[in-house]
Amino acid sequence: MGELILVRHGETEWSRARRHTGLTDLPLTAHGEDQARALRGALKERRVARTLVSPARRARRTAELAGLTADAIDPDLWEWDYGGYEGRTTAEIREERPGWFLWDDGVVPGDAGHPGETVEQVGARAAAVLARVDPLPADGDVVLVAHGHFLRVLTARRLGLEPAQGRLFALATGTLSALGAEHGRPVVSAWNVPPCRPGRRPGPEAPVSA
Repeated sequence: MGELILVRHGETEWSRARRHTGLTDLPLTAHGEDQARALRGALKERRVARTLVSPARRARRTAELAGLTADAIDPDLWEWDYGGYEGRTTAEIREERPGWFLWDDGVVPGDAGHPGETVEQVGARAAAVLARVDPLPADGDVVLVAHGHFLRVLTARRLGLEPAQGRLFALATGTLSALGAEHGRPVVSAWNVPPCRPGRRPGPEAPVSA
């Protein structure tokens, strides 16, 4: 059976500055575009049966530069709506809420365009995506090109964990991860893998981003 391949988009100005970037539609930086192009080699070594991409232009551009053709633009793949914390860093938020942690404390409502989501609501969107891609094809992989926090929540749901357990899966920009199965049960077969040298398939042995 194929695997579920997770691609986090390349770097943006806000991801570089560690600002929470949910619904704000930012482009990739030059480095982010380089990250996306570098994924092409790893993805060429896989038999891709289907690709779903977030509507965000940072995700769509990553897919394009990585050599992927989107079979669908899936609105459920959008990043977590951070509400009133959109564009702010954790350090800035903690000046008002000492000890704040997204996975435990959530977000506050923002303006009409950023009402905010609970982790459970993000988990429901992730479950809807998983329902659409299951069962995975027997002869190829399904690729999801999306966002860091969303893909972490989706991974938790895939593994039968609560959405907030996505906190366990750190995920850098411009990386590839794979969710497979062992004896019919979901497992992580590769995680947070940066682009690798041509001819080498990414896997657990590949260097992992800090």
